[in-house]
Amino acid sequence: MTVQQILDYVNSLAPASMKYDWDNVGLLCGSRSQAVHKILVALDPFEDVCQEAVEVGADLIVTHHPLIFRAPKTVTDDDTVGRCILFLASHGISAVNAHTNLDCAPGGVNDVLAETLGLTGVEVLNPLGRDAENRPYGLLRAGCVGEQSLEDFLKQVKARLGTPVLRYADGGRPVRRVAVGGGACGDGLIETLDAGCDTFVTADVKYNQFWDAHDLGLNLIDAGHFYTENPVCTVLAAKLRERFPEIPVEVSKNHRDCMKFF
Repeated sequence: MTVQQILDYVNSLAPASMKYDWDNVGLLCGSRSQAVHKILVALDPFEDVCQEAVEVGADLIVTHHPLIFRAPKTVTDDDTVGRCILFLASHGISAVNAHTNLDCAPGGVNDVLAETLGLTGVEVLNPLGRDAENRPYGLLRAGCVGEQSLEDFLKQVKARLGTPVLRYADGGRPVRRVAVGGGACGDGLIETLDAGCDTFVTADVKYNQFWDAHDLGLNLIDAGHFYTENPVCTVLAAKLRERFPEIPVEVSKNHRDCMKFF
């Protein structure tokens, strides 16, 4: 089995055509013809994950976030991206990622987030198009939960995502219809309101966005970038195991959110 075959399968799950124009996805380090004997899946391709790949004997890392986001002018050990590229290359490890294409794809980051939070009747908000199976794809999802207080829903979000802390704005409404957008989707406030949602779960929310949500009567929950996107890693690993049963696939055990709270 080769890197190209793994990449082809990842592309079938999250076609590159679904990514945003500014994004960088696909094979970002390594050789398409390289044989793959073990895969490590993680949210980020940072130094801890690169080191773990060597320790577990993986020759391919599959991540959500890209190893190279903006084109570097140099590849040296002066910065973390350069160190990661040099480290992976020196150990013969390739790096593949699916970023905004996996956010938008059916069964990707935001469908997994919606499922993790127990939403039912999940739909794509403002689809960007349809895939080869005629399924709508797009960034945000919306679904329903049994009517409950915001406090009760906050407890569920915290427990289901395993996040140590939540930031939120109380829109003054009970929770019934919930929109989700893993990672930095705070710009989707109006989109979620227009879809009849009373609650929005996302991450990286700005100060003024909390005030906007408060004034608009929308419950806005920031559950953390890592915690809203990380659940997809387990699902992606399971899909890779099913498609390539002869290749061991592990989810990173030491990759964590670097953000701490005092």
